[in-house]
Amino acid sequence: MTETLTTPAAVRTSAAPRALGSLGLFTVLLGAALPLIDFFIVNVALPTMGRDLAASESVLELVVAGYGLAYAVLLVLGGRLGDLFGRRRLFLGGMAAFGLTSLACGLAPDAWSLVAARVAQGASAAAMVPQVLATIQSSTEGPRRAKAMSLYGATAGLAMVAGQILGGVLVAADLAGSGWRSVFLVNVPVVVVGLVLAVRAVPETRSPRPEPVDGPGTVLLAAALLTLLAPLTEGRAAGWPLWTWLSLAAFPLVTGAFLAVERRADRQGRTPLVPPSLFALTPLRRGLTIMVPFAIGFSGFMFVIAVALQSGAGLGPVRAGLALAPMALAFFLVSLAGPRLVTRFGARVVTAGAVVQAVGVVLILLAVRADWPDVGFVALLPGAAVAGAGQALQLPVVMRIVMSEVPPARAGVGSGVMVTTQQASLALGVATLGTLFLSLVPGMGMRNALVTTLVVQLGGIVVTGLLSLRLPRRVG
Repeated sequence: MTETLTTPAAVRTSAAPRALGSLGLFTVLLGAALPLIDFFIVNVALPTMGRDLAASESVLELVVAGYGLAYAVLLVLGGRLGDLFGRRRLFLGGMAAFGLTSLACGLAPDAWSLVAARVAQGASAAAMVPQVLATIQSSTEGPRRAKAMSLYGATAGLAMVAGQILGGVLVAADLAGSGWRSVFLVNVPVVVVGLVLAVRAVPETRSPRPEPVDGPGTVLLAAALLTLLAPLTEGRAAGWPLWTWLSLAAFPLVTGAFLAVERRADRQGRTPLVPPSLFALTPLRRGLTIMVPFAIGFSGFMFVIAVALQSGAGLGPVRAGLALAPMALAFFLVSLAGPRLVTRFGARVVTAGAVVQAVGVVLILLAVRADWPDVGFVALLPGAAVAGAGQALQLPVVMRIVMSEVPPARAGVGSGVMVTTQQASLALGVATLGTLFLSLVPGMGMRNALVTTLVVQLGGIVVTGLLSLRLPRRVG
């Protein structure tokens, strides 16, 4: 498909009458943080939910998986709709729906009502989140865009760690007797504030050449993600019934059909859901390749450590959450220095981050071996802090690299592709490393199962570091 790229200046003239200011940037970053916090916030609340709602393990996994699946499956479509109808409009609608579905989660009378509300919450997040990067890409340029992209990556990483900490604090606080419900109800006032700020400070942007929704591509992409993620997230708890194996067998076939439909649409001059021309951009292609093992390891570690510290080490929700506070603090502090380091050293910062993260995971592994089950904040502090610093040198930089050459006219679909890759990989991390850990516990015990899982995660970090050597040296 022949494509005429519109310059950033032209895009801003026709679609963004004003630039994204500091308040607007804060607002869209708040919107980016909320769904990631909610993906992780339930990890430490699941045991309490199970007792209160008399929910089985498989239903509890659906509370996590239903949200993650709906979020991942609809992200690219959300990005396309933002390009078509206006990113501010989709951001406001998605945020309002996220607040309403959070309220529904917090008031759910039974487990299946909670699962349904979580699916709707994930769909709301998919409408909101792609507009964040697309708005940044379309209403900033030069050093301001680079700073905004770095802040986006820092916000994403910090939100993923902070979500687990906040979940533990809220469950233990039992605000007004709300128990686990507060992990969802807390979103409502935050969303109200976010909506007020968004109306005032977020500029409207859209593609100057709106592209219609690719119906067949949308359906096939959704089917491909579902055939992979649904059996992996539900298989172990359900006992790996026949449908899980049939679904996994269908995954490569559905994926092949999706790719064929997208290429044919491209050749015929129509607009595919995921334009193959995007993957001709080397930074995007190689950055997404790194995002997969990084996000798998990150989410798998967060899930496994939450289960191990509560079920194995006997820590309550607050102590289990606060054990990761050094990781969040180190991530925040190091991410502030990220832009300066990238300016000086380029993409090699990602390689250095993988090395630092590996050292942190080794320190955590040694602490678990030496002190289990008396492992807590003090024992985990050095490893958690070092691992958090290493993660901060990777995630914000990789996100910035992925979007560096995406034209503003394609910002919505580009951000949708990146966040879909991230979210699908986060779900895969819980499904793969979480399943590995829980499968090993009966035969090896909690300590050895955790050590084995950490060793597997180390292998993923090595893969990330090696892949980072292929990144373009200069970061735009």
